[in-house]
Amino acid sequence: MWKELLKPELKVLIENRDWGQLREATKNWTPQEIAELLLDMEKSHRVLFFRSLDRKVSSDVFSYREPEDQDILLEEMTDQETRQILSELDPDDRTALLEELPAQITKRMMEYLSPGDLKEARQLLGYPEESIGRIMTPDFVAIKPGRTIGEALSKIRERGKDSETINMIYVVDDSWKLLDDIRLRLFLLANPEDRVESLMDYTAPKLSAFADREQAVRKMQQYDLVALPVVDSDNVLLGIVTVDDVMDIAEEETTEDIQKAASLAPLGMSYHNANIWTLYIKRIGWLVALVFMNIAAAGIITAHEQTLTAAIGLAAFIPLLIGSGGNTGSQSATLMIRALVIGDVKLSHWGRTLLKEIGVGLLLGISLGIVSWGIGIIKGGYRVGLVVGLTMVTIVLVANTIGMILPFLLAKLKIDPAVASNPLMTTIADVTGLLIYFTFASMIL
Repeated sequence: MWKELLKPELKVLIENRDWGQLREATKNWTPQEIAELLLDMEKSHRVLFFRSLDRKVSSDVFSYREPEDQDILLEEMTDQETRQILSELDPDDRTALLEELPAQITKRMMEYLSPGDLKEARQLLGYPEESIGRIMTPDFVAIKPGRTIGEALSKIRERGKDSETINMIYVVDDSWKLLDDIRLRLFLLANPEDRVESLMDYTAPKLSAFADREQAVRKMQQYDLVALPVVDSDNVLLGIVTVDDVMDIAEEETTEDIQKAASLAPLGMSYHNANIWTLYIKRIGWLVALVFMNIAAAGIITAHEQTLTAAIGLAAFIPLLIGSGGNTGSQSATLMIRALVIGDVKLSHWGRTLLKEIGVGLLLGISLGIVSWGIGIIKGGYRVGLVVGLTMVTIVLVANTIGMILPFLLAKLKIDPAVASNPLMTTIADVTGLLIYFTFASMIL
């Protein structure tokens, strides 16, 4: 509860409406700390506390909240307070807020923007969802190559306070086409009389505004940069993507992949803000689908009742065999999904990847098959041991191969390969394993 987290003296200041003292008491707090406490307060105190903050601090606090929490605050603010918050937000943070709101509320929010901010918002919202254009900011410092280092530093001082970051300075021509990016430290260490072009190597990495935002994560990791330039099809510099936004994207994408791997639809919000009905809807779809898939496994067992009756000991090995197949398939699928996501493996590599996984699956299958063969002989005799051993080799090989193929197939169909993990892979391996098991049993027994 907020009463346990918030200092008692601050609670008294809020209740006494002593805004001057409250502002003084919280002046050394970070926006992140205030944001963590804010929505744990009682509603009446939350609004009063937020209104007591300085304009810049309140905007920073607002930007650190989850979209659902931002909606709650907006509902409690006056039109003037809303206008102030929107004007203080960075363009990328403002775009993230507007795209999360319902259409009617977004329209009302945009009426509060100044003409310049409105133009920026419409431009950023015009890019496809999940694109880099939605998360870029147009606030950056760009200079021409013919300037001297001294002139460039003067411009950096002049424009830097309005820029998202000045760690990287961008060089453009008269048409604003990107020529290069240069670290600020190079300007500081260079001779002020030298030209900017003397620092250029023309190797600036860049991103298309229409590219998927996951590319920003991979490229920033590849080049170890704090910001990346965003260009259009003509190489005109439109904005930059900064490391704080990329970290948010990486967290969101990883969370989505983990949720998909557990066969549930991505929540699209924090678990804290998800209600019971939302959690139910996100989970029930896959669970029902997996039930119907498991009916196939039950049907296979029913169809081979005579085989089970003739050698009742076979039933004892079903959990061992299909469990091993599911585990093997899940391992292979997890490896492939992650390799595809981070670009370690390309779709064009499917052939050599298939051969590699067949080799791995065969080695795993033989190893587990020998162990299972021995257990089968002890439990049911030579023929049962032969059935169990051969089945284990085949199940592991097939499951490992399916675990590799399924993510590639889904990626080729433009479906997130993460859905191929864990429950789905296990269910497919169960059905396939039972078919293999009873086929060997019928042939040998």
